[in-house]
Amino acid sequence: MILGISGSPRNMATEHILGETLKMLEERGLQTEQFTIRGRQISPCRHCDYCLKNKECIIKDDMYQLYPLIKEAQGFVIATPVYNGSLSAQTKIIIDRTRATLAADPKTLRMKPGMAIAVGGDRMGGQELALQQIHAFFILNGMIPVSGGFFGANLGATFWSRDTREGAIADEEGFRSLRKTVRRFAEMVAHLGDLSAQEK
Repeated sequence: MILGISGSPRNMATEHILGETLKMLEERGLQTEQFTIRGRQISPCRHCDYCLKNKECIIKDDMYQLYPLIKEAQGFVIATPVYNGSLSAQTKIIIDRTRATLAADPKTLRMKPGMAIAVGGDRMGGQELALQQIHAFFILNGMIPVSGGFFGANLGATFWSRDTREGAIADEEGFRSLRKTVRRFAEMVAHLGDLSAQEK
């Protein structure tokens, strides 16, 4: 299962683009699951170290709906709106709160592919910085960051929404970067599946 996470508190461009991404992956034969922070109560990490001792988070909120999906997922798609030139606070909270899962099993995310999507109200509003921060999370946890490659999708998919869902839908360059990234991501998932089958 490929887990798509939307870090937008609104049902606007980011959530829509993530949905389109998961449809593209399903067309390639992959099972997907979408999780959005919208409408959920997920508090910031307190860095209290409770999870290091007890292997679970002390904060009993809607993050507990996401924890089992994180464990089950074979790959991840994280989509964030661009806030103040970077990823949203909500996306950062989700990333920080994975600490409890990793405290229980540090290998949970290792060798799993991850791709990132950033949707900004301006064409050059901080999308690549947001992607870099998501990729840093992937790298820190031994994941495999997947981009769409050079000529338009260097770090992943970037969209110019003009602050509307319609703007994102009309951004053909954004969809070009998304198609390139989805293709490479699906290829990586297939490659890792082949390696796993060979080991068995």
